[in-house]
Amino acid sequence: MALFIDTDLCTNMGACEPECPHTAIYDVGEYWKFSDGTSLSGQVKNLNGEVIDADVINKPLSDESYFIVADKCTNCIGEYDEPQCAAVCATDAPTLITGLEEEDKSRLIKKKEWLTEEQYNLDL
Repeated sequence: MALFIDTDLCTNMGACEPECPHTAIYDVGEYWKFSDGTSLSGQVKNLNGEVIDADVINKPLSDESYFIVADKCTNCIGEYDEPQCAAVCATDAPTLITGLEEEDKSRLIKKKEWLTEEQYNLDL
């Protein structure tokens, strides 16, 4: 399952942001796109089969602390032995989301492939 940043623990030091291989972590109040740090561009099908525009600028998910875009978070599966944001965080702010449908390893690998392989870009 994706990680989130516990706002009660986050000190906004920013060590996590550059460590994310898919640019899923953003600064306080920062606008974001699916195309940031990924191979996604233009019209793409997401893992639910919906067509989205990877270049659309989305509103910040938090104006209080750094935040993680769950649809871009792979827990670093297939790239590192542990989530890199959690490895560098001094306060353990990156935490597993609880109460949501758990993503198994195969789904996280599919998400990594979706973010890194150009085959998901559509010519519409």
